[in-house]
Amino acid sequence: MSDIFENDIYDEAEDLSSLEDAETPEPEDSGSFVYPKELYKIKLAYSFEGMYVTAPHGAKLETGCKVIVPTRYGLDLAENMGISQVPVGIKPSDVVQAVRTATKEDLAKAASLVQTEKDAFRIFREKAACHRLDMKLITVHFLVGEPKALFFFSSENRVDFRELVKDLVSIFKMRIELRQIGVRDECRITGGLGVCGRAYCCNCVSDRLRPVSIRMAKEQNLSLNSMKISGQCGRLLCCLSYEYDWYSQARKKLPNEGIRLFYDDTNFRVIEVNPITSMVKMIGEDGRLIEVNASRFVRENSKWKIK
Repeated sequence: MSDIFENDIYDEAEDLSSLEDAETPEPEDSGSFVYPKELYKIKLAYSFEGMYVTAPHGAKLETGCKVIVPTRYGLDLAENMGISQVPVGIKPSDVVQAVRTATKEDLAKAASLVQTEKDAFRIFREKAACHRLDMKLITVHFLVGEPKALFFFSSENRVDFRELVKDLVSIFKMRIELRQIGVRDECRITGGLGVCGRAYCCNCVSDRLRPVSIRMAKEQNLSLNSMKISGQCGRLLCCLSYEYDWYSQARKKLPNEGIRLFYDDTNFRVIEVNPITSMVKMIGEDGRLIEVNASRFVRENSKWKIK
């Protein structure tokens, strides 16, 4: 167990279920689908969402260049992060084709929209206050490829924003889309530093992170203290999922905590298993506390023994 958590007290009354992510449907089976050899990872600057695209008409895309791509909100500008060697967390239907490399006109339009977005941010807040709507505006973005504005907000409750949309349409004379997002998405967009001192994983590593559960913390012998295992978003730390698979596989080769076995003429009970150091701590009926290397444990007829 990590020294950081070793003296923590676990409050059994604390409800940690609210920290977990909602269950998500299993990804579709890609079957025998072969991903394109030159598959590019791109990122949308306003939301830090990642996408996978192929180059338009077989052309090559330079790393760092800007491209116009069909996003789920419409045609927009994105930055090419380079060729993706191993696509992560995607399905065949996620791969789209870039429309074109961004032109000087596209880049000039994107630059001119920056001030428009700042003005729209102010106007949105004023109109939301007039309608007495409990909404926290996170970011505003105007698409480069088509006349459409996106407003991302968070709220603890469902919001009836139909009248607000009418006001915004009358002001900006274009399609308006309001999106209510969750706490993880809010952190991905705003960014910041985690307890580790590094940028949020959802902001700088990948936006396609697997759901995190309390089981992952238990498997890694971490303290079940919400203050220790939750991030700034109030949900379980994304990094809990990184090493979960390794811990899960490693523990299959080790005895479980709580089992009893006979060793050195004494009955012992396993009280701690450390997959990283491969050491198992046991306490005997005679009061002895010993540590044994996991390599000495063997399983015979569904029972663990020490050789």
